[in-house]
Amino acid sequence: MNPYPITIEPYGEQAILIEWPDKVEEAILYDILQLSAHLMQNCLESTYWEMVPAYNSLTLINREEHIEFDIWKRKLAEWYEGKPANIPADHYLWKLPVCYDLDYGIDLEEVAGILGLTVPDLIAAHTSYSYTVYGIGFLPGFMYLGGLPQFLETPRKETPRLLVLKGSVGLAGRQTGIYPQDSPGGWNIIGKCPIPIFNVKNPNPCFVSIGDKIQFYAITKAAFDLHKIEAEVGIFKIPKSKLDA
Repeated sequence: MNPYPITIEPYGEQAILIEWPDKVEEAILYDILQLSAHLMQNCLESTYWEMVPAYNSLTLINREEHIEFDIWKRKLAEWYEGKPANIPADHYLWKLPVCYDLDYGIDLEEVAGILGLTVPDLIAAHTSYSYTVYGIGFLPGFMYLGGLPQFLETPRKETPRLLVLKGSVGLAGRQTGIYPQDSPGGWNIIGKCPIPIFNVKNPNPCFVSIGDKIQFYAITKAAFDLHKIEAEVGIFKIPKSKLDA
């Protein structure tokens, strides 16, 4: 028996939305990923279907044809009930460098003041936790990282910036994340990562997957410049370790 009540609803003519309880929990995320893997491995023609997992939902998109919703709703409910309790999947902890110099962390002092922390304490706290990748979207490669402790919770900026630079590391609510390209944005910027998160030229443009974890470590401006060059020429190796299943 599965641990969560789910709802299955139409999402246009060629898509179905499956939703779990409206909570941010790793257990829910991994249940979503297990169902996604079960469907792709055992139930659906992967050529015709695309899966989009997120915090508490899974969107199924048929690339070829209209979906007969009533038929597919029944099938999906049965497949969810019948999925294996645990489908092995490889997930990784990635360690990414961040420079928290005030030239890059343009909101760092303001955020520290809001939170009642010193700047060094804020940096130490931000680098002390690992964050779960709950979703990838908004921009290609933009990771929504959950797991920020409550004492670092920071409201979004009242007025979004028209330009946030690629690599900027931000805080918003109970989330942290990295802007994978220049874009508008309303997150509080506390540092910058020199490693590209998304590169369309790579066979796998985004090296991170939903369900992975990210941990940041602080670097100097000199190290930032060095790692940026290393990443551009393809010799920087991102530290990673496999997470226990």
